[in-house]
Amino acid sequence: MEQTNIDLKREQQASRTRPRYKYSIAARFFFLSMDLVAGKKVTLAKAKLIEMLAGIPYRAWEIRQYSRMTRRYRNQELVRQARRIMAWSREAQDNEYWHLLIINEKMKEDGLKNRWYLFPPIPFLMVAFYALLTRTMALINIRRAFLFNAEFEDHAEHVYAQFVEEHPEWEEQPVNNELVKQYGSFNTWAEVFRRIGLDERDHMNKSFVFCGKPECVVEYERPA
Repeated sequence: MEQTNIDLKREQQASRTRPRYKYSIAARFFFLSMDLVAGKKVTLAKAKLIEMLAGIPYRAWEIRQYSRMTRRYRNQELVRQARRIMAWSREAQDNEYWHLLIINEKMKEDGLKNRWYLFPPIPFLMVAFYALLTRTMALINIRRAFLFNAEFEDHAEHVYAQFVEEHPEWEEQPVNNELVKQYGSFNTWAEVFRRIGLDERDHMNKSFVFCGKPECVVEYERPA
């Protein structure tokens, strides 16, 4: 999480009103595929599926950067750039994994069971396919891989903003889970999911920077 001194509710509303990035055909097809599997309605089970996939590109980039540094270790500028990408990739992977844990804890608290698409071999096949796709993209055109991830994270940010809006009861549900408290200090589950959505915005912003589109970065509104 990169931003701390922000108004979570205001930024969630900003996510809701901001138009989505103009997605590529590949990204639209990917999102449609997820809707066909998990349904169009946003649910905790669908959010869990999103998070199972979300960390995969970062692992692909880390592997690629290790390979580049090994082959071209004499190029100090390349090594510095690779280390920047790797450091961010590790941080983002950890952050996405936290999202997965938190969603799982919320499902347990609500007494919800996994949907059919979360049982083997469905998630294994989806993860394997996405891992192959992201590694291939990273090898062929790393900037395009960053842009595809920016599209994925933009989509995820809007999904969570919508999700919180659809669950007003979360505004009154306190966070008593000790594992979730390790993620951050939040009073309600609405705040937790707003923060998750903004984590996705942070990932999107970094992806835009690395793909050479800093003009697409979404700024936060600073409190007065």
